[in-house]
Amino acid sequence: MSVTPIRLFGDPVLRTPAEPVLDFDAELRRLVGDLTDTMLDAGAAGLAAPQLGVALRVFSYCVDGVVGHLVNPDLSLGEEQETLPEGCLSLPGLRFDTPRAVQVVARGWNGFGEPVTVEGTHLLARAVQHETDHLDGVLFIDRMDRDQRKLALKAIREAEWAGQTAPTVKESPHATFGRAF
Repeated sequence: MSVTPIRLFGDPVLRTPAEPVLDFDAELRRLVGDLTDTMLDAGAAGLAAPQLGVALRVFSYCVDGVVGHLVNPDLSLGEEQETLPEGCLSLPGLRFDTPRAVQVVARGWNGFGEPVTVEGTHLLARAVQHETDHLDGVLFIDRMDRDQRKLALKAIREAEWAGQTAPTVKESPHATFGRAF
């Protein structure tokens, strides 16, 4: 397993819906390991395969010391919403208020093809929704109202990394992101 460069805003893989995982094999488990290692190295709450340039429906998460992953997730969301600051490793250093459901039940599989259910509220629910959005080619800025999104896009254009789709050798994708996803 290894820490892998994270794709940045503007990379087409981040806007492309990921394909379902069909083979629960050693290659999938290596991908899960790379996702987990990269996420933990970045101090993030989650990381989806498209952020590593892999268009498969799998993500890892780390919330409240619990590390896990989910393959081919299917979500059921609670009705209550909250709007809190959210970040993303593919938009380094930026955080914006983003509405999300407070509660989630996510069903999918682990890397061995065994059924898994992840139930959570607040940060875990936010992480699961954020990562599942990545699998659908959706970024958290797409969840904002029009005015907030306009401000976010301006900040993205002004960001040091704007115009790059992957980190350069000089820059680490794992700078200080706080609890990005």
